[in-house]
Amino acid sequence: MKAAYIEQTGTPDVIQFGELPDPQPGPGQVLVRTGAVSVNPIDTYIRGGANYWDLPMPFVIGCDIAGTVAEVGADVKGLSVGDRVWGSNQGLVGRQGTFSELCAIDAKWLYPTPEGISDETVAAIALVGITAHLGIMQEAALKPGQTIFVRGGTGGVGSMVVQMAKAIDAKVIATAGGPEKVEHCKALGADHVVDYTRGDLREQLLALAPNGVDVFWETLREPDFDFAVEMLAERGRMILMAGRDARPEFPVGPFYVKGCSLHGFVMFKASAEAQRNCASDINHWLTNGKLKPVIDRCLPLSQAAEAHRLQEAHTLSKQSCLKGKLVLKP
Repeated sequence: MKAAYIEQTGTPDVIQFGELPDPQPGPGQVLVRTGAVSVNPIDTYIRGGANYWDLPMPFVIGCDIAGTVAEVGADVKGLSVGDRVWGSNQGLVGRQGTFSELCAIDAKWLYPTPEGISDETVAAIALVGITAHLGIMQEAALKPGQTIFVRGGTGGVGSMVVQMAKAIDAKVIATAGGPEKVEHCKALGADHVVDYTRGDLREQLLALAPNGVDVFWETLREPDFDFAVEMLAERGRMILMAGRDARPEFPVGPFYVKGCSLHGFVMFKASAEAQRNCASDINHWLTNGKLKPVIDRCLPLSQAAEAHRLQEAHTLSKQSCLKGKLVLKP
């Protein structure tokens, strides 16, 4: 099979595209013929040498996948050859990734693709969608009518948070950079969008939510806790999903006096059952049109290295060169 893989960590130049042996599904696994995959920031961190866990070599990169079941291993129930499926959580904790024509995947990490929904759509939504759902439902326990502030409403996870919060009838205030992204964020369903490149963000947010927000969803790698805690309402919840190396000061007094809570999480530590519950809602919202991916472009799998360069430039170098997810097809 053709695959995008590495034999050592490093810059995007270490990514090779070539032949690897076809994987064989073991007990509890299915062999998926890949239809589409997508790129996530964590893919670039792992490829770059982030020492989260040992990697098998050669290591196929990538977390997200959508495709068709080609073979079913022993002890697998509920999946048959020809079924369309999607999933994430691959290429993590030592598992092989998805950027290949064939992938052997534990059945517990795969979900049925709704009829009429493309592989590109579910691949683009996989990791970011599960992450957003875990944060909104499990961590923040956002309720209808409550207000959530989303830092970066057009980003990979941020765009999912905006749409999911609206799907459960919450009030959404989001930020975006520039008129074009502001309009895009409004189209995703945000009730109010603040252009962080114009005016004072604090003043604008206070005008929109004078009593504070129930949930503050932070996407910055260097969180501003003074700002966040000031903006939180009584019993407000702050969600952290970035900033592994950040060590900012924390306003302990204002935080505990308001009775706030702080939630940090990563999706790959969530149980298979929890992620399946996320996938169930995601499939429902995809089917009724309440959830759509934001896709910047589709590339051939052979351009995996270029996709990583673009993602790195956008995420690490803050060049804002992407307007959505990068999707690749074999």
